Amino acid sequence: MSKQPAPIEKNEIIEVQIEDLTHDGAGVAKVDGYALFIPKALPGEKIKAKVVKVKKGYGFARVMETIEESAHRAEPPCPIYNQCGGCQLQHMSYEAQLTYKQKQVKDVLERIGQIKGIPVHATLGMNDPWRYRNKAQVPVGEEEGGLIAGFYQERSHRIIDMDECLIQHQENDEVVSIVKEIAKRYGIRGYDEDKHRGTLRHVVARYGKQTGDIMVVLITRGKELPNKKNIIEDIQQAIPKVKSIVQNINPKRTNVIFGDQTIILWGDEYIYDSIGNIRFAISARSFYQVNPDQTKVLYDKALEYADLKGNETVIDAYCGIGTISLFLAQKAKHVYGVEIVPEAISDAKKNAEINGFTNVDFAVGEAENVMPWWYAQGIRPDVIVVDPPRKGCDEKLLETILNMKPKRVVYVSCNPATLARDLRVLEDGGYKTKEVQPVDMFPHSTHVECVAQLVLNK
Repeated sequence: MSKQPAPIEKNEIIEVQIEDLTHDGAGVAKVDGYALFIPKALPGEKIKAKVVKVKKGYGFARVMETIEESAHRAEPPCPIYNQCGGCQLQHMSYEAQLTYKQKQVKDVLERIGQIKGIPVHATLGMNDPWRYRNKAQVPVGEEEGGLIAGFYQERSHRIIDMDECLIQHQENDEVVSIVKEIAKRYGIRGYDEDKHRGTLRHVVARYGKQTGDIMVVLITRGKELPNKKNIIEDIQQAIPKVKSIVQNINPKRTNVIFGDQTIILWGDEYIYDSIGNIRFAISARSFYQVNPDQTKVLYDKALEYADLKGNETVIDAYCGIGTISLFLAQKAKHVYGVEIVPEAISDAKKNAEINGFTNVDFAVGEAENVMPWWYAQGIRPDVIVVDPPRKGCDEKLLETILNMKPKRVVYVSCNPATLARDLRVLEDGGYKTKEVQPVDMFPHSTHVECVAQLVLNK
């Protein structure tokens, strides 16, 4: 039996009611059961839309006119919001964003994980959801012979030149503007991705919110940086708080930002920042959460779910530079952290030393290989904490957790879909998900972090 043709055609203008939002923030309308995805439209709105793409089971359209507006619609304060792909939800009130993120987590837990009836708490948001990012990674290019720096247009690699970004800390905006002007002054060529030529690929600015430290990273295509000495002197003069000027060399044809070689041009290898009482050393390539205020909220919740009394052994898989490990070490008897990136582990050891922790050990390797080796040495964790990348936990790691049988598992997630998938595996292996707490680490974007608490069924 042949499939019904789509009830709409490309370029057709139709009137629709928006019923829901997708995980990437587009409005969802139904035309005779056929799903139509419409960016920048909000649930409850009635709109006129132009169909731009028709596929077998779904299509895409764009808003032509809003007939009935949602009470949650907000005026985006950013002048380039409609061109830039950095934020997706500035057109929605902040309260509605928090509700949408809670619903998103609840929906995927039920749909993908078949996990129903557990508390998914209201999303923990920010009092002031602007200017929160402590790191800017800004691509540099050229337009009509002039140097430009800004974020990519949505779903493209076209750079939108900009002077400020309302979710970046102001210090970072100033650093990027200053470096762009200095580079122009000395005729530095921006990188051309298609032809793989030009000198400056990215400017990265890092800012320690508690310390005021600033690091400037110039990512270049080759080792050569014309007028290097003058550029370094001008940056020092124009940015009095700068503590570190670094060059990273990335000669590859790739959209990965950093290359393998990093050179300290001036100043220190690290800048410093604090989350709660814990101080962290941050190098050019360190993974350090970009929203330190909300990181404290996230880690406090992870610590609460770990429910430590002072005599527990804890394993922190995917430990990075030791941020969660050191939070746990405040209350645990001993913490073991494991991470595949060697530089991250040397940073983690340095961070433990800075803070005077002697009850933590860090190992380089894949958690699913290191943890069974620890187990063979007689290490029996009471709690295992995981904070995996977006793709979720490795299958073998989940098996290892089930074999080790800790009393509690705390799962910190940046992707509700892989969280739901992994919770299903842990539940099938004898754990019960008690509760999930969404945390808004990235206001005005569709991303949501969560912490889930699991306990071993008796």
